[in-house]
Amino acid sequence: MTSRHRGDDVFDVAVVGGGHAGCEAALACARLGVHTALVTQNLDTIAAMPCNCSIGGPGKAHLVREIDALGGEMARNIDRTYTHIRLLNSSRGQAVQALRAQADKALYRASMKAVLEEQQSLWILQDTAVRVLTDERAVSGLVLQSGRSLACRALVICAGTFLNGVIHMGEVTVSAGRAGEAASTELSDSLLALGLPIRRFKTGTVPRVLFSTIDFDRVRVQPSETGDQRFSRDRVARPSLPLVPCHITATNPRTHALLWAHSARSALWSGRITGVGPRYCPSIEAKLQRFPDRQAHLVFLEREGWGTEEVYVQGVSSAMPAEVQLQMLRSIQGLEHAHMLRPGYAIEYDALDASCLDASLACPSVEGLYFAGQINGTSGYEEAAAQGLVAGVNCVRWLRGLSPIRLGRRDGYIGVMLSDITEQKLDEPYRMLTSRAEFRLLFGQDGAWRRLSSIAEEIGLVNRGQEGAANHALVQKGGPCHGSRPRLRSALGNRQPDVHSAAEDAYMRRDAARMRAIASMGDVPIPLDLDFSRLAIRLEARERLAQARPAVLSDAAGLAGITPADLATLHAACVASLRRRR
Repeated sequence: MTSRHRGDDVFDVAVVGGGHAGCEAALACARLGVHTALVTQNLDTIAAMPCNCSIGGPGKAHLVREIDALGGEMARNIDRTYTHIRLLNSSRGQAVQALRAQADKALYRASMKAVLEEQQSLWILQDTAVRVLTDERAVSGLVLQSGRSLACRALVICAGTFLNGVIHMGEVTVSAGRAGEAASTELSDSLLALGLPIRRFKTGTVPRVLFSTIDFDRVRVQPSETGDQRFSRDRVARPSLPLVPCHITATNPRTHALLWAHSARSALWSGRITGVGPRYCPSIEAKLQRFPDRQAHLVFLEREGWGTEEVYVQGVSSAMPAEVQLQMLRSIQGLEHAHMLRPGYAIEYDALDASCLDASLACPSVEGLYFAGQINGTSGYEEAAAQGLVAGVNCVRWLRGLSPIRLGRRDGYIGVMLSDITEQKLDEPYRMLTSRAEFRLLFGQDGAWRRLSSIAEEIGLVNRGQEGAANHALVQKGGPCHGSRPRLRSALGNRQPDVHSAAEDAYMRRDAARMRAIASMGDVPIPLDLDFSRLAIRLEARERLAQARPAVLSDAAGLAGITPADLATLHAACVASLRRRR
């Protein structure tokens, strides 16, 4: 192996943050041959999974397949480490079918860390970034908390929830980026000094309970699927350990009454939290406010891994005090005697208004500066990883004087996400949904490699064949790996064949014509008395339209959360209303 040394403090690229975005950004840069530093506060929490232990699901699995098609690592890493996997929406159309897997979270971290450590041209540093250095509005380096300074020509910031992070548990507030990890305040100040727009968002995590204190006779079992289920087209080594089930229970009126009785102690209900939380991953308090008539909310019990007794209690993220959370858990069937190992919490953090970025995730006002992940106002591991890959690739292309890779809405879910977050001012954390993609009928997860093959070839990250230390670590932990490679399926999935190219072209022509028609509808007036609640559009779109009351269709198109499909329905309603008035 040749030496990777090229000066301890001189790099082509520095990546800030060792979460899912930072890992993909750093690997992309190093695999493309540039000298890269990955700066993370704690080497032991690289690729951590604080909110849940799952990868995939509708929209998100599609992102993971696209990451894999473009040469990223997330798909292989979850394939190496999953403990439970299922195909969701299997009875529905191919466009919305989606794999969802639960990882052994400790193994997921260790596997990704091994990949990073083995990667040529990549150096990992445990430190905290405190200030971006610039020279005439161009990146020149990074100052670290230890006093060390790194020289670099480009910088990718993937700070997650760490910028001015504050944890809330009832009346208790703690400055932190995650439980037990310090917040980053100076870096946020540095970004503000560069004139970048910062806003305040909120997310949270759930309590964990001890596996042996769950009454499994009182909960419903959901077994894992078996067979050749995987996200990546690459065959990876896996430990020879049995897959594990998850279990399902639900809250009940007693649970809800208990929470309402302690409403004054909730950091959310009391107003101590000012940041905006995610619409599509709400806390239990937000669910009770939004759906006051619902008698039960599903709760999923997901074990964190083969070698631990910790169990995520998914569905009850909370900002209540720890003692109230324990009472809440014990009001749920099957958890009457549960021992709570860790309470859940809400966390507020600074996020960038990503509309200041271009579609390559570059910051035009500071040359060589890129952003990826939750700092851009998104939520979810998969959204972060996809952005990290894009930012890393485009960072290297900029260094080499090449035009950026631009993924558009017609290319897949990554393109949809990039368009949404950079062209609209998000007022809440963004989550990928299949409904956000106007061409979703063409974006089935099994067709990602075919759709993106030409772009992947241009990027140059595919066909690396690098498993290295990650596979060795898995063999040592889990024994012999599963053996023979099965015959290839059509586009890695024989459940339904891919859409024939001629049919696809026909759909694309139809949808492109629809998009051109919508673009020409901009000045169509929206009647003042139009009842948005009666339109056949998504609930989020109804709420956005009712709040903003746009005057014309082009104003509606600029609202966050309004999809082209929503616009088409709105246009038809406006035209019909105007005709009735004539």
